[in-house]
Amino acid sequence: MILQQADILRALARPGGASSDFDLNPGVAGSGPAKKDAGVLVPLIERPSGVHVVLTKRAAHLSSHPGQISFPGGKRDVGDADISATALREAHEEIGLDPSLVQILGQLPAHETVTGFNVIPTIGWINTPWVVKADSGEVAEVFEVPLSHVVTAQNFQVQSRIWRGQRRSYYCVPYGPYYIWGATARILCGLADQMGPL
Repeated sequence: MILQQADILRALARPGGASSDFDLNPGVAGSGPAKKDAGVLVPLIERPSGVHVVLTKRAAHLSSHPGQISFPGGKRDVGDADISATALREAHEEIGLDPSLVQILGQLPAHETVTGFNVIPTIGWINTPWVVKADSGEVAEVFEVPLSHVVTAQNFQVQSRIWRGQRRSYYCVPYGPYYIWGATARILCGLADQMGPL
């Protein structure tokens, strides 16, 4: 099935529930009650083969989530007009995506992380190719995954590992050599839920 912009808009019009790193781990302690707002961009780009989602692999030297697959994004700055502005600013800094090329379609429900962030995903539609300029200080690789793969519920798995002395379960949606897991996979799983069966 070839997904189109209209499919995304229909999904965004459906009510979706907030998600959390604690969904599968109600007993895991977080970093405290203080939540910091963060914005991520879920960049969707039209290709001849269909719509793809643009993801990044974080640089291995980073102190936070090194080598993990993520959306471009980060903490909200005081100067950001809103959380979508945060997502666009961060995407421009991390992967060279000019905000003028992005059509904002809407937002997904917030995702609370165990590290104390309230992550709000903004869906951005891109129909103009751009030259990727990855910030080597933060991003090791920029790649694309077919949207149809990450919105198909059957492609998601629940796995677990030991984290800070406790077994922690998490969602993952592997694709080729890429192991997409944690908050990124959970946000995509929420989008899959909103889109319904393909």
